[in-house]
Amino acid sequence: MNRPAPENVSPGATARVHVVDRFAGFAESFRTRRLAPPLLHHAKRAVIDWFAALFPGAVEAPATLLERALAEELDRGQSHLALGRRATARAAALINGSAAHTAEVDDIFRDGIYHPGAPTIAAALALAQSRRASGEAFLRAVIVGYEISTRIAAAMGRKHYAYWHNTGTIGCFGGAGAAAELLGLDAKRFAHALATVATFSAGLQQAFRMDSMSKPLHAGRAAEAGVTAALAAGEGVIGSLDVLEGEAGFGRAMGYGASGAGPDWDRALATLGEDFNIGRMTVKNHACCGHAFAAIDGALALKAKMDLEAGEIARVRIGGYRATLEVAGIADPATPAEARFSTAYLVATALAHGSVRLDAFGPARLGDAATRSLMRRVELTLDPGIDAGFPAQRAARVSIETHDGRRGEHLQPTRKGDPDAPLSDEELERKYLELATPVIGEERARALLARLWRLEQEQRLEPLA
Repeated sequence: MNRPAPENVSPGATARVHVVDRFAGFAESFRTRRLAPPLLHHAKRAVIDWFAALFPGAVEAPATLLERALAEELDRGQSHLALGRRATARAAALINGSAAHTAEVDDIFRDGIYHPGAPTIAAALALAQSRRASGEAFLRAVIVGYEISTRIAAAMGRKHYAYWHNTGTIGCFGGAGAAAELLGLDAKRFAHALATVATFSAGLQQAFRMDSMSKPLHAGRAAEAGVTAALAAGEGVIGSLDVLEGEAGFGRAMGYGASGAGPDWDRALATLGEDFNIGRMTVKNHACCGHAFAAIDGALALKAKMDLEAGEIARVRIGGYRATLEVAGIADPATPAEARFSTAYLVATALAHGSVRLDAFGPARLGDAATRSLMRRVELTLDPGIDAGFPAQRAARVSIETHDGRRGEHLQPTRKGDPDAPLSDEELERKYLELATPVIGEERARALLARLWRLEQEQRLEPLA
């Protein structure tokens, strides 16, 4: 796969070690290292969680519509969609990446405000299958893609998230890193894959502040872009190696502006190869936008503490961080997509029904009069103290007032599923089975789960469903 070095790169253009060079050097050196058991375990957890998100998204739009739109790229190639249909690598990455982000149950890297699994694992699986790679090679690629992209996400921070959807904009680096690793690109070509994919980066938050299918497409497009950039780099396509740190590069253009120093790339790279972010994932415990999770958890905790029934509640106040209001602040949701980004609805349906799973977005629950009535009594406010802790801490302050005058308040310091309150392996398995079984049946779901826990033993990644 590694061809002679491109001749149109001047010595001056490559003498400096750029950010993408440093990421590429990490990836190349990491290939010689044994995967430590804890790291391997975290990678398998990420893959299991990805499949949990993939199956419910695979049987609804936009994935079902993409299969029709891309019919010419299906039923051929060596990659596979969620239910086994053959596809070209790029089509599989796009459709599976979109499907894995549709039900809003995919993982989160809290410090980077970013869902790494949907784009990274979609790209890795598509190329692992098309190249007949082993399970261990696939897991190694997942780790590399997570590590590169989560560090870029953390470096870009809140300034990037003001307008951009990180799962699209940052996810392309996860896809490219994973794809370049599976192709075995040398450090030079690996760096060019990252440089090229930076120019494919896209995904606006405004695209999902009303009913829309754009948000999951951001993840799918990031996966496809990563595969495309890596394949191109393998054939000698070069990119601008200073694209991340340059004066008009990714860092300044997509968050920091022309003035200022831009992201601290040295800090982002400080522990590269020593400390791995894949061990610090948030595994979602609710089927909705993660910015509402602390409010949901806090409301349920306070309801239990006060020993209330939903009908006794007169008023709920949620003090949260800015993204809870701006991203998950839809006041009167009319569709499942809007409901997933309505903290008022999500808190109300949790209080009324005890959970926020996929059935929270069915017609019966969306049209439930009691839930709608309670939703109109949920008030969202910005809590400056809680906002100051974002993104490293995702908290909420919840107060409930009853019709008979009782009042209670609860500070929810984190979210169930965050690194400091993680889901156990058993809880992850229950989540996976709950989401996969309705789509592929319990027998197949359990058989796949067993395979995923021993994935490093697979000699070749055949269709995993």
